[in-house]
Amino acid sequence: MILYLAADLIWASRIKATANALGLAARPVRTLEMLEDRLSDADPVALLLDLDAPGPALAMLARVRDPARPTARKLRVLAWGPHVAKDLLQQARDLGADEVLTRGAFDHAMEDILPRLATPPAAPADPQA
Repeated sequence: MILYLAADLIWASRIKATANALGLAARPVRTLEMLEDRLSDADPVALLLDLDAPGPALAMLARVRDPARPTARKLRVLAWGPHVAKDLLQQARDLGADEVLTRGAFDHAMEDILPRLATPPAAPADPQA
């Protein structure tokens, strides 16, 4: 399952429609409380964060990357935002987002990105095998 925070209905609709068309489960999170609920009642593999909602997006990123949490590295995080918001894009990188894209890059590649994020990462190879 993919969780997503979208700053507006257009992005939320696009993410949900693309996920549905690809046969992927996707659910919105709008607040930290919703994020916590989704983390406890589902087994999400990815979190998409729209940096046009910087307060909630960065708070969610900090929450899922908190080293005290068991999910700190399990959940893959992709953040996207306006290309002119260089400081905000860098903040997302600094807080631990796995990928940070401009809005245009995310928009153009969404059909490729969602399936990749929805696939659990392969387990590391056993060096003794």
